[in-house]
Amino acid sequence: MRELKRDELELFWTIDRREVHHNIYVMRDGEMVLTPYYFDVPGWENTNSEKLYACFDRGGTILGMFDGDQLVGSSAVDTVPRGANGDLLELRHLHVSRDYRGTGVGTRLFDAAKDIVRERGAPAMYVSATPTENTVNFYLHRGCRPAVPPDPEALDLEPDDIHLVCDV
Repeated sequence: MRELKRDELELFWTIDRREVHHNIYVMRDGEMVLTPYYFDVPGWENTNSEKLYACFDRGGTILGMFDGDQLVGSSAVDTVPRGANGDLLELRHLHVSRDYRGTGVGTRLFDAAKDIVRERGAPAMYVSATPTENTVNFYLHRGCRPAVPPDPEALDLEPDDIHLVCDV
């Protein structure tokens, strides 16, 4: 695992994000409710790198986990303040290639992101999680909890996501 350089950011799109989902979480009356919802993610729908470059250029840290020369996972900690007090830093993304899920790559990237947040002096990490069962459960099993209240800007950007906070 290492930090990616700016000229390596396009490697992000080589991560194989294919996955079939059967359930998602939805927020109802402040509670997460697991709801049947089938869909198949065939791969990247959009390879617009603008958000990756913007995060990097703001001073965010983008990590890559490699198997040889192949990028098999990536996470990013952004510098945009989040949370009710504006004192949290956001885990901008965490993706692991299909063949490497369940091998500890995601946990290592998540733990490294928490370390970055801690080193930057924030008390917790904000996570706007895709509402799929696997994704939300991954974060819950690592100590995340619902963000109450969610960050208004993050909620506006991703209203269907499950917004979480994790102490660092």
